[in-house]
Amino acid sequence: MLIDTEHLHYWIEAIRKSENPMRTMDAFWSGQLKSKEWLIQTLTMHCAIKDGPYDVDIYGGWVGVLASMLFQSTIPVWKIRSIDIDHTCEGTASMMNKAEEIQGRFTAITGDMCNIMSEANIIINTSCEHITQAQYAEWLAQMPHNSLIVLQSNNYKIPEHVRPAASLEEFKKQCAIDIAWAGELELPLYTRYMLIGQK
Repeated sequence: MLIDTEHLHYWIEAIRKSENPMRTMDAFWSGQLKSKEWLIQTLTMHCAIKDGPYDVDIYGGWVGVLASMLFQSTIPVWKIRSIDIDHTCEGTASMMNKAEEIQGRFTAITGDMCNIMSEANIIINTSCEHITQAQYAEWLAQMPHNSLIVLQSNNYKIPEHVRPAASLEEFKKQCAIDIAWAGELELPLYTRYMLIGQK
């Protein structure tokens, strides 16, 4: 996918002005970008232009890179909310998506995903490994039945990953949704798992 120069400018500004530029640059590791590109390429198959434009909520939106990439994709996205519990992400995500924020199409929100309900057409949670099974169940219970849900996790065992999945089959059991598509992406340090479906 192509990244235009205006968005690239805001990416650099977001890194430069963030509270922790080195931490922000972690969002641009090859595995992170490939996982997001894979998500968008796969999601494109499930999103018809005639059904758009879509409102999207991203839970665990981090510094807003996925949102920016979605805005630049062929998926007809209208609005995105990027939700993250880390308050330092809000300003960075806003800068990362400054053009769309100015247009009223992007909002960065600081908060616990379990306390923020959604009415979006597409709901994305790329942080399934960062929350316990109980937190995930609480979050999923609040999601609408008619929305497309995209979930990602991995098998990377580090302290902040409280619920990694050892395999795609284990991830399916953890998530308990009606699955329309499931797949995995082999990366140098870990395997990324993804599910697309509905409650």
